[in-house]
Amino acid sequence: MNWPTMSLSEAQVAVLDCEHRTPPAADSGHPYIAIPEIRDGVIHIEESRRITTAHLLDWTRRTKPAIGDIVVTRRARVGDSAPIPVEDAAIGQNLVILRSSGSRVDQTFLRWAVRSPTWWNEVERWRNVGAVFTSLNVKDITRMEVPIPPLHTQRAIAEVLGALDDKIAANARLGDVALQLADAEFQRARSGAERVGMAFDDVATVAGGATPSTKVPEYWDGDVPWATPTDVTALRAPYLDDTQRKITDLGLEKCSSALYPIDSILMTSRATIGAFALAKVPVAVNQGFIVVQAKNRSAQYWLLHEMRHRVNDFLLYANGATFLELSKSKFKAIEVLWAKDNAMFEGFDSHARSLHDRAYASQVESRQLAALRDTLLPHLMSGRITVREAEKRVEGVL
Repeated sequence: MNWPTMSLSEAQVAVLDCEHRTPPAADSGHPYIAIPEIRDGVIHIEESRRITTAHLLDWTRRTKPAIGDIVVTRRARVGDSAPIPVEDAAIGQNLVILRSSGSRVDQTFLRWAVRSPTWWNEVERWRNVGAVFTSLNVKDITRMEVPIPPLHTQRAIAEVLGALDDKIAANARLGDVALQLADAEFQRARSGAERVGMAFDDVATVAGGATPSTKVPEYWDGDVPWATPTDVTALRAPYLDDTQRKITDLGLEKCSSALYPIDSILMTSRATIGAFALAKVPVAVNQGFIVVQAKNRSAQYWLLHEMRHRVNDFLLYANGATFLELSKSKFKAIEVLWAKDNAMFEGFDSHARSLHDRAYASQVESRQLAALRDTLLPHLMSGRITVREAEKRVEGVL
């Protein structure tokens, strides 16, 4: 069975445009949702800039966003979308809001309809390719079609897919809390540490990475994970178990990066300084990293949290005309706050390792749930599987 399709206009879904200007940022206030915060069907509201109440009122005179409205991007990642999660927010330039009357399309279903294969086919059909960027016109968006099952089926589909998203969100909160608890435990433990005249070079092995020659195909597309800073800055939580690019054993042999072991601390050291990840698989890295391994294995998590705590200090030692870079030599010389005795390391390691294991497990589960959601979505939208069949698969993992 293939569900019928209908244009947003025919389905009585309003396409509401944004203000074509940008308010000044404020130190605190209300979220201003822009394209960079819309990723993977979620608005990362914690990353949004803030605007004053006066600017919020000014920017929402024409269109006042509401919780559950669907925001769609017209430029950059054209056609990407996500529901608004909060009250009293404004939307940025090159965004539109989709708001259903409810007569033909359920609003909770709409968020999934605009992530369906039908939607992406429509994005490809209507997008305008320009010399600088591609875009969607507001009027064209009203003509774009989405699948329209019966309303009761729409609600059932939204409930099944929403249950997976709810669990993913809960896992993200669990991971955040675990990291916050580990940071708090470190702050408590750190208060009992001493400045003993030692630097990072005294307590850890500090290394870096390199890039195999891109002119040699035999070095690339192998099985060895090879990290770039983008792999780390894109992480929701500081655990790296996969990379966008991989190299061959020969590529690893021919570049000056070691294959670093699990739990190595990866810190970005160029442009963005101080984004962190623990390696959860053996990994090589490019030249944009400082890689740290404690000489005392019980101190590895202590070092991770000490480094996370010291980013502002690291920035003071960075330099560069084109972009800031913290060299390994300068990093090695920076003084480190150290525990009085090994028992302090061991006690913190026991607490921190348990919390990090919990946070990483939630990340792995969320990735599996997202894969299931993304598998079910096109099948439900095309009618190739029933809601009941999807429910059985979801019940098996929730």
